[in-house]
Amino acid sequence: MSVTEQRRAWVLTRVLRGTLTMAEAAEELGLSERHLWRLRAAFEHEGPAGLVHGNRGRSSARRLPAEARARVVELRQGRYAGLNDSHFTELLAEREGILVSRETVRTILRAEGITSPRRRRPPRHRSRRPRMAAEGTLLQLDGSQHAWLGERGPRLSLLGAIDDATGMVPAALFREQEDAAGYLELLHAIVISKGLPAAIYRDGHGVFAPTGRHRDGDAVPGTAATLSQVGRALIELGIGSITARSPQAKGRIERLWGTFQDRLVAELRLAGIVDLAGANAFLPGFLVRFNARFVVPAGDPEPAWRALPAELDPGRVLVFKYRRKVARDHTIRLDGRVLQLPRWGRGAGYAGKRVEVHIRLDGSIVAFDGERELAALPAPADPVQLRAQPALRAGPSLIPAPATMPWIPSVDHPWKRMTSERRRKAATDRITRQMT
Repeated sequence: MSVTEQRRAWVLTRVLRGTLTMAEAAEELGLSERHLWRLRAAFEHEGPAGLVHGNRGRSSARRLPAEARARVVELRQGRYAGLNDSHFTELLAEREGILVSRETVRTILRAEGITSPRRRRPPRHRSRRPRMAAEGTLLQLDGSQHAWLGERGPRLSLLGAIDDATGMVPAALFREQEDAAGYLELLHAIVISKGLPAAIYRDGHGVFAPTGRHRDGDAVPGTAATLSQVGRALIELGIGSITARSPQAKGRIERLWGTFQDRLVAELRLAGIVDLAGANAFLPGFLVRFNARFVVPAGDPEPAWRALPAELDPGRVLVFKYRRKVARDHTIRLDGRVLQLPRWGRGAGYAGKRVEVHIRLDGSIVAFDGERELAALPAPADPVQLRAQPALRAGPSLIPAPATMPWIPSVDHPWKRMTSERRRKAATDRITRQMT
């Protein structure tokens, strides 16, 4: 019996002895007099056992069967090891057909001594920054280097963006490292699928920050000479760029990485992904399910995405741009490579002009003279490069150069005769020592 039931038994005993009235007993126990009459009847009929609830010790009719409980524990310790309770509950319903609540899963696992991998910190008082009103007003951009593939593959960097108003992830991609090409590709995916956001919120990574003094001729007209490639692309697209002064300031995307490092790592493992290409192929489907689960409605139902202007070609903006001077032989130099520009019409050519060279995200190179697109092809090697190459041979029947042939001395060569004389002398000396 519980303490409450023992107290009720003592009060009812005093009532039966006549030392208390039913009204006084009901007031002392905090019960209605009508309910106390029910308890008195049970107490008189069954004794103290009549005060104990009849369902005590019985299993609930809605209790999960023992086989199902054992299956949940088996899956959590095996295939779904390391998942948090919420994610595990969702995958049980999605993949195993076991429909149980998160609290039921938590109760089953804690009874078996299985704890959640994510520790819940005690809440602390802090002021919350209100979300932006409309979707597309502000995107938080960041990269996270992590063992996304565990020990099955290389360590990768995940680049992504999250909408501040809704928590939607419009695009993400895996890269070998956090680099400018990855952010240009991320922006390209966002611009094509959603449109132009009003601004981005990012950290002070070098791909966004100014790159210092440039070599003369490297700057693009109309932009500051010290802009990075990503910074220049943001200006041309009309997207504002806001720098966060601390990781806590962009907490929304930092919390996103925590969720991804919990859920995405587990799902990549379950899918058997082992390389960069497989991870990028798996990511779009994951983002669809993630957005369906975690996106919240915006305060303003009217999105703030801007349509890409017709005169703005993302293929000419989201690239690496350089300014180069054309040599007299109509070649340009870029990263140690020499590129040849073709002849255009009957004009005097481009010698001495400055052209804009684009390295596209697919690796192709093209030059522009204003709006005119010029093909950039590898130039023929100059005499210095030709002299540095090994001599070409007409066919296998020709004798190779002497310096490349292995040389073996003849039997009567002085070097071999000298060696034979030394061996003969050494043998004679050895016999002499044995005789003495």
